[in-house]
Amino acid sequence: MSQPIAAGGAVGIGRLQHWEQSALDHNVPVEDVLLIAVNLYGITSDRDRNRARVNLRLVRRPDVPWQVIVPLNRPASPFLLRGDELSLNGEVVAYVESVDADEAVGGYFRNNGRAATLNPNARSRCVGCGWCPNTLEAAADPRLQEEQGLGALLRALGEQHPRRNLAELTEVTVSTGCFEREEAAVDHLTALRPALERAGVTARIGFLTSVLRSDEAFATIASEVSPFVLRLTIEHFTRRQALMKETKASLLPEQMPNLLARARAAGLDTSYTYIAGIDPLEDLARGVNALAGEVSEFPNFQVFQAHTPVMQVMRTPGAESLDYYLQARTAIERAMAPTGLRPVGWECYRPLWYFTYAGEELVDGSR
Repeated sequence: MSQPIAAGGAVGIGRLQHWEQSALDHNVPVEDVLLIAVNLYGITSDRDRNRARVNLRLVRRPDVPWQVIVPLNRPASPFLLRGDELSLNGEVVAYVESVDADEAVGGYFRNNGRAATLNPNARSRCVGCGWCPNTLEAAADPRLQEEQGLGALLRALGEQHPRRNLAELTEVTVSTGCFEREEAAVDHLTALRPALERAGVTARIGFLTSVLRSDEAFATIASEVSPFVLRLTIEHFTRRQALMKETKASLLPEQMPNLLARARAAGLDTSYTYIAGIDPLEDLARGVNALAGEVSEFPNFQVFQAHTPVMQVMRTPGAESLDYYLQARTAIERAMAPTGLRPVGWECYRPLWYFTYAGEELVDGSR
């Protein structure tokens, strides 16, 4: 367990002491609590941005850089950004190295150039899920015309790669909500694999989607696209019809384990994305337990961020409190314990885990 952070000033001490006690109660480092809190509460600053990519280093652990994607216009947040100093009620807790607009672009790199995320199908124009911030972003991610567009995108990314070598990629994730039909998604994936090969890329393809559901689609992907990981966009288990677009809401929670099992039986890797803060804790725990045996990769669990007043009312009661997320973290660790899987830092910018997982140190690569 990391040592408590020293605080100056009565207000700062009160906030930190409360969070330090929560950290002790949940066997979580204070540093993890601080980073979860930044994601939950956002930052107040003089920058009028709904969302931004903020690269920072905690005062207590300056050896590890982190990137969080948070709103910077939250006057009620206990975190204040002035210059390069991020303070908690007057006490500096982190130094910010850069702040960039969180734009929807055609693609970008992660994990120090070993992973790439592609937005090849106009992700920024995807609408439908009430909690999604896509419509708040500036857009530079046009819908591509398959082979020609994919080739141009990969050539442009090659110029932007840290070492101009796309062959270093081990994972290419397609992140888009605009494939409304399974057939369109399969067609895109079967075009992406040869485009990557022409660019010298043999990386595993990951696809965030809810539209891939049939055995026929899984068989085609296994034969023409693999290596491949299906990252099922589950997001939450309750209120799905009310908060999600139909292509996601039509997938019922009771259907999810079988879908992932069939994908695994076809030879695909499996995982899912989930946003903590929308479901009551008992529904969260029940759903994660039901899916634990059907995933080959640790799921992407995210902190719910309320970017607008409307989004704030979408949270389940209690999820405005930091304690909800610490309880969710413990419940997920218990559910996932039999799998032996662990979170990977670069895969998620709003995670529940940073320096430790289930009481053990997390060691991962660059972000």
